[in-house]
Amino acid sequence: MNPIISVIVPIYNVEKYLEECLLSIQNQTYKHLQVIMINDGSTDNSPQIAQRFVDTDSRFQLIHQSNAGQSSARNKGLEQATGEFISFIDADDYIAPNFYEMLLHEIYNADILQIGYTRIGPQGENLGQYYPCFTYQYTTPWSRLFQADFLRKHRILFEEGYIYEDVLFSLDVWMQKPTFRTIKYAGYYYRTNPTSTTSKKHDTRPLFQLIAKRKQGATIWQRLIIFYTTLRLRMHFLLNR
Repeated sequence: MNPIISVIVPIYNVEKYLEECLLSIQNQTYKHLQVIMINDGSTDNSPQIAQRFVDTDSRFQLIHQSNAGQSSARNKGLEQATGEFISFIDADDYIAPNFYEMLLHEIYNADILQIGYTRIGPQGENLGQYYPCFTYQYTTPWSRLFQADFLRKHRILFEEGYIYEDVLFSLDVWMQKPTFRTIKYAGYYYRTNPTSTTSKKHDTRPLFQLIAKRKQGATIWQRLIIFYTTLRLRMHFLLNR
């Protein structure tokens, strides 16, 4: 009747935005949440901010680890998640008050619910709303609500030690041919951050090598998803360089 949503929040040096993020989760109209915060070796006041929520709200828990990257932090959160649904929130973003109420109302029996988002600037300025324009989105786990059993059944985790880990996670999801719904809802507020990891240029060859490895033993359907993802990524990197 009131399923638990496990909300995974990786934290690394985001003291400027963290309280806004956590307050948006705490003040949800849907209250049945397990909020798993993973402090990934922060050197600022982020752990102290997160601890205040643990001290005042039993739904919040804080895990500390040495800096190992966002993938490792998210995987640690997945290990601790006990809810029927999984949600990912980046610590410099925030969500609308009815975010989880809306998502639960819309997911029905699908494995995944996909939504849009509102892009905001560093100071919170609204930069517009964006919605999925392709069926198979290959990034941003925060723009989805997952059935936890689907991720557990297929043992889907984030590839650690690589940049653009969201792409690999999404590819592994789509290769399992999940049932899904997509709705036009932009209650997630994504903050553009000029200092974020993906805002810098990186060598993308390791990413494409990992994608190519997934062809081994793949079905025809899975090879089509791999081809589609590779094509979309090459277009993305070409247009953004």
